[in-house]
Amino acid sequence: MRPIEAELLAGSALYREVVLEKLLHARESVWMATANVKAMFVEHGGRFVPLVEVLDKLAAKGVALRLLHAELPSRPFRAAFDKKARLVAGGLGLKVCPRVHFKAVVVDGAWAYLGSANLTGAGLGAKSDTVRNFELGFVTEDFDVIDRVTALYEAVWSGAECRTCRLRAVCPDPILPAGGRLEQKRGAARLGKARRLRRHTSETR
Repeated sequence: MRPIEAELLAGSALYREVVLEKLLHARESVWMATANVKAMFVEHGGRFVPLVEVLDKLAAKGVALRLLHAELPSRPFRAAFDKKARLVAGGLGLKVCPRVHFKAVVVDGAWAYLGSANLTGAGLGAKSDTVRNFELGFVTEDFDVIDRVTALYEAVWSGAECRTCRLRAVCPDPILPAGGRLEQKRGAARLGKARRLRRHTSETR
């Protein structure tokens, strides 16, 4: 075990830090993992708007967006999503894996949230403190933590876990089709293994 620098947050503090301070200001990428997706609202531009509206604006700026979720999003979320042509055309990548239960948000590959809150109004949304869920989570910029989170995320997203998954027979839409070949990218991270960036010889001297 090694010490890491992280901040433990609860309740509305999670919403303020994860959504208002980080997600809304992403410059390069946002990877989200959640067990449940609902049409949560967030504060933006002086008003409360659906999360998909914020994601659409990020996509317009060229931010790469991924959403990994365990079940079909709520009808209101799907209705709001269907109205955003940019997101429907691929501005927001969506993949379903019934085994996904971890909740994470990784922004620009340099900051991460890990905790109990889903992408729902009562989880990471702008619900009142008197009705929101009791949630806990921590945020960090620790390289090794982020590396392990992205390794797990990429393993699921790419379909690497589909080949040996024993729930494949009941999966509604396997990410890797039966008999499909998984593209092996050079230097790709393996599940549970931290991807160590190799430095050039000149940098280590």
